[in-house]
Amino acid sequence: MPAYHSAYNEDQDARLVASMSLLPFRSRIRGPAPQPVDPSVFDIIDESIDLFRANSLFRNFEIKGPADRTLIYLILFISDCLQKIASSKVGMTQIEANKQLATLAVDNFALPGDAGFPLNALYQAPRDRSEADQLRQYLTHARQELVIRLIEKVYIDGKPSKWWLAFTKRRFMGKSLS
Repeated sequence: MPAYHSAYNEDQDARLVASMSLLPFRSRIRGPAPQPVDPSVFDIIDESIDLFRANSLFRNFEIKGPADRTLIYLILFISDCLQKIASSKVGMTQIEANKQLATLAVDNFALPGDAGFPLNALYQAPRDRSEADQLRQYLTHARQELVIRLIEKVYIDGKPSKWWLAFTKRRFMGKSLS
């Protein structure tokens, strides 16, 4: 059974930075990501949350386009977020999780080409400093929006869903961003 790939691999309008597609997505936060033409359309953030549980079962993933690289990054970030929620000994409330994950989203992180980036073999490094800054701003914006939408999915009645936290034991491609 093959892994699920991004539906945006064929998108020719997306800007490419470090072999990643900078795809548009709906956002409640101001940021550099382009706004989609139709806000009701399924975007890359929705797609990454939707495909997380299925793709986290795979150790191998064939990259079929630049949107797959963006999807891989977001799935690995979801895994880190769930790990953070599950690491709480007493159980994190929804408000605590929102604070912790919002901090995680804006913390300093490694970009492709940096020594600490776990998937340097799959990504190209940004060509120059301006591209690196643009990629960092886009990923920070995507991470912030992903945290907001993920908490809405994971927390049911103020408690984290065991069906989501069960995937903290699985590592997509055997990797982690942290």
